[in-house]
Amino acid sequence: MQQQLQLNYPVKKLKKTLLLSLVLIFLTSFIFQSAAFALSEREQKIKEAGKLRVCIWPDYFSISYKNRKTGQLEGIDIGLSKEFAKDLGVELEYVTTHFGIFMNDIQADRCDIAMFGVGVTEARAPYIDYSEPYLSSGIYGVASKGNPLLDSWEAMDQEGVIVAVQKGTYMEGVMRNTLKNAELMAVVKSSQREIEVRSGRADVFIADYPYGQKILQVYDWAKLLTPKEATTHIQYAYAIKKEQPEWLERVNTFVSAIKSDGRLEKHARENGLLPIALIKP
Repeated sequence: MQQQLQLNYPVKKLKKTLLLSLVLIFLTSFIFQSAAFALSEREQKIKEAGKLRVCIWPDYFSISYKNRKTGQLEGIDIGLSKEFAKDLGVELEYVTTHFGIFMNDIQADRCDIAMFGVGVTEARAPYIDYSEPYLSSGIYGVASKGNPLLDSWEAMDQEGVIVAVQKGTYMEGVMRNTLKNAELMAVVKSSQREIEVRSGRADVFIADYPYGQKILQVYDWAKLLTPKEATTHIQYAYAIKKEQPEWLERVNTFVSAIKSDGRLEKHARENGLLPIALIKP
């Protein structure tokens, strides 16, 4: 009898251990499932809605531009936003914005993400979170070919020269800190920069690589002023509402994927932006 009790004790202990293990496995699985749901709250909302809402500025040449002739959107971030929506398994909805208001649109939850070459600056950092960068550009001047004052970037900072920039862009901050003698003119719409230069009210406007290259293709009156010494390069990223670390991680997973699988290179080449694409992950 004593021997039978001794044999039953290890069996009971083993059963108890197995039961505890099963309980632990169940609890661990439950915790992980709950965490996974919590970690993807934004993505869950996107999937429930069946669409990814993307803020774009439709006047950004080679990035997110609405072609006036065809009425179609084109540019690197039009292609890449389609890739992201495809990865998420949802439809795509564009929300029109511009650099002066896009942070308000993000904070007001009018879009899930801004995908139109958002320059990474310290001034914007308190209001939005950036993804890993995917482009990096210097800045250039665009002047009329007939302007007698300006034959180079270096000739720009002189008295009597008026330099136009779009309000809210990183170029505005750069030029405010750079110019010592020339006068700065900040305008709201990007098209105003060109109007001011063509009318003679401004001598030059400041653009980045994508916009500058497209200007040369579209307008025969324009010339590009390229700095002899490299200007500060600004990295471009995607932007989301703050305090969404799990959504930011998902966006960064996408950025890493397009760098390594060739999609960033493909869309950069198609839009003439290969020289400024950050291809390597």
